[in-house]
Amino acid sequence: MLLPPEPGLPYLRGGAAGRQRTDPGSIAVREGRVAALVADPAADRRLDASGCALVPGLVDCHTHLPFAGWRADEYALKVAGAGYEEIARRGGGIRRTAKALAEASDEEVLAQSRDLAGEALRLGTTAFETKSGYGLSREAELRSLRLAGRLAAEVPQAVTRTALLAHALPEGRSADEWMDEVEAMLPEVVAAGAEALDAYVESIAFTNAHLERMGALARDAGLALRAHVEQFASHGSVPVAIAAGARSVDHCSFLPPEEAPLLAAAECAAVLLPSAELLGEERTAPGRALMDAGAICALATDLNPGTSPVASLPLVIGLAVRRYRWTPEEAFAACTLNAAWVLGRSADVGSLEPGKRADLVVLDGPIDRVPYRLGHDPVVAVVVAGDVVHLRAGAEGRLRP
Repeated sequence: MLLPPEPGLPYLRGGAAGRQRTDPGSIAVREGRVAALVADPAADRRLDASGCALVPGLVDCHTHLPFAGWRADEYALKVAGAGYEEIARRGGGIRRTAKALAEASDEEVLAQSRDLAGEALRLGTTAFETKSGYGLSREAELRSLRLAGRLAAEVPQAVTRTALLAHALPEGRSADEWMDEVEAMLPEVVAAGAEALDAYVESIAFTNAHLERMGALARDAGLALRAHVEQFASHGSVPVAIAAGARSVDHCSFLPPEEAPLLAAAECAAVLLPSAELLGEERTAPGRALMDAGAICALATDLNPGTSPVASLPLVIGLAVRRYRWTPEEAFAACTLNAAWVLGRSADVGSLEPGKRADLVVLDGPIDRVPYRLGHDPVVAVVVAGDVVHLRAGAEGRLRP
């Protein structure tokens, strides 16, 4: 079993992430919760995990579900040398997905999103975040949040909704004008179930001043603040996000390593997205520097149709170990307890501790085999709130009455 170095921690900062323990043992589940870290002789069902590793359910704290369609042709352009801004100028990028979302029916959007949530579940993801941001109008952003609510009701995983209201500029609007609209729609956003606001700072998107304003709106509404920063260039956004009270800064591919101590001194996580780096601009975030400085480091897929059409957290773990030179324990901490903290859920999920929701993943070998066998599906079984929701074909004999 993969266990935190001590119970009750909300997150594992820096070196503590590498001190997770891999102890042999059993776990008892009652009424959907972890009851004890010992076997229950009165249990009515048993899941035999001998020869396997038992880890907390994986938490994907940065996805762009729900969305419609794909953009495989843009990936071919990237491989040929076209940059993100060039593709956007050709009519691709976020606006292309916004058009696809607008043209798709609710049922078409939900069907694609359910399929992707199911794929992620089979690969161990037991909780994930959704984002709006492909609407680019008041009505369409609220529609995205409502669709995310419907998705949450239809999948086994715990789902958190984020309103990425500053993602791209709507046609014919300045950034300031759109931020005025964001402020006006905020009561409806809260009523639609959003738990966080998000802003994207980039030359083709919004500025640090807009990030500061989004932070003020989040505080006034009682919501968390998330921030897409330093993805394709360095804009000095991390200190701005920290000052604005951000729960996380996501991407950080162009974060100057000397800014790592800022995050080490703040209760703000660095959410790193190695699959987006690999499939996007090929710039690697300073993951080792952040971990060594003592930052709260999290991992996520950035599942989206443009820069990271990836639903596999095991793959992301493998990329993080290779690209950031993290240990397997550090990488697992980043997409379990730390990712749960980013979503405001670490009191309930993210670690194997009595009282927490029984979200568990059984792997077909030790945790260090996950990054080593890159691309292999290591998941034997997935348990969500005490229910076995996925069992690998041929593993039926492991589940016994």
